[in-house]
Amino acid sequence: MRYLERIVEPGARVLDIGCGAGTLLAHVKPSVGVGVDTDPAEIATARAAHPGLRFSTLPAERVHELGDTFDYVIISQVLGEIYDVRALFRSVQAVCHERTRVIIVQYSRLWQPALKVAEWLGIKRRVDEHNWLPADEIEHQLGMAGFEPIQTTPLTIAPLPFPLVSNFVNRFIAHLPFVRQLCLSNVTVARSKEAAARAATAQPSLSIIVPARNEAGNIQPLLDRIPEMAPRQEVIFIEGHSKDATWEAIQQAVDEYDGPFSLCAMRQPGTGKGDAVRAAFAEASGDMLMILDADISVPPEELPVFYEMLSGGYGEFINGSRLVYLMDKKAMRFLNLLANKLFGWLFTFLINQRCRDTLCGTKVLMRRDYERIAANRSYFGDFDPFGDFDLLLGAARLQLKIVDVPVHYKARTYGNTNISRFRHGLMLLRMCGVAARKLKFV
Repeated sequence: MRYLERIVEPGARVLDIGCGAGTLLAHVKPSVGVGVDTDPAEIATARAAHPGLRFSTLPAERVHELGDTFDYVIISQVLGEIYDVRALFRSVQAVCHERTRVIIVQYSRLWQPALKVAEWLGIKRRVDEHNWLPADEIEHQLGMAGFEPIQTTPLTIAPLPFPLVSNFVNRFIAHLPFVRQLCLSNVTVARSKEAAARAATAQPSLSIIVPARNEAGNIQPLLDRIPEMAPRQEVIFIEGHSKDATWEAIQQAVDEYDGPFSLCAMRQPGTGKGDAVRAAFAEASGDMLMILDADISVPPEELPVFYEMLSGGYGEFINGSRLVYLMDKKAMRFLNLLANKLFGWLFTFLINQRCRDTLCGTKVLMRRDYERIAANRSYFGDFDPFGDFDLLLGAARLQLKIVDVPVHYKARTYGNTNISRFRHGLMLLRMCGVAARKLKFV
């Protein structure tokens, strides 16, 4: 329950398939909660215990008859009782919109003998099982039914309550490589590709945020190279206490511009790239928000791929990756390259999604998702001066589908990097510690 409580946002619309007495559904605090089960006695108990929720006696394969959509669909420890799992998932498609998350909790096949013994001893409720699906088979069946798995997380390696020991082992040891394969349960989170495709018909408007500090020589060349991607597109330059003429260059570029974009010039109120991005996001008017660093190390000509991936529903948080293609020899120092590879590996482990490059400045997401990230920012704390971890961690907590897009990384032609390898490296390690505590070892 604790893990699902972290995934499901309070006040959401939640469907619980195989709800039993309704304990789990009530625990996640939905604004609209609907539970279905085939046991009339359990449904009667649920209705008496939780009068503010709705419960129905209905087979899981017929949830499409509910005629409604939900933000979260929970299928907890019932797949083994389902005769046709694909039929269940196809029925679930009818109650999904493009942002619905399907959460499946299922016992690991490795624990099948122990669970049978527990049923025989009366420790566990006896069920009539038709199948016993491993995590990879669940992901395969989801794919056949038009869903896309986002992540699978193993949970609980010490199910019996030994004081202090069980909590420590389940919280820390269970998530380690090789050990995780021994866990009792797997939690798979998926999204509907069909619903995402249906919602990806219109071309969203676009706001490109360009944070700039000591980048006077890059402003006009950058603006000249930004391609037209959306029917309505704005570029917001936000200057960050530069020591050169960056602000003057921005003002001149905006004043003299005669092109298809709407331009805006801002000066950030605080310090750090993260503060600049958040201030510009607050002023942006586009449906889609895109970040592009002013150093032109990522060619602006490659931005249409990011726009297409997000508007086409291929992902929900599009993250640039500089570590795939060969980069210019002077684009990144050797120690920086090693550190970026390390943080990419560490972050992939922490969020259970592929994220090869955490610090690439090019990131794209929809405004509605950013607003959800901002609303939940207090969960991690306002500790990230760069903004990259703030957005990535927020996206991971909301179970957004993160997609890496390889970019070509070019050497600067003007100015110097604003990153301090050692001071900022230690800061990033601290942020990884926060991510581990808040996302992984919970």
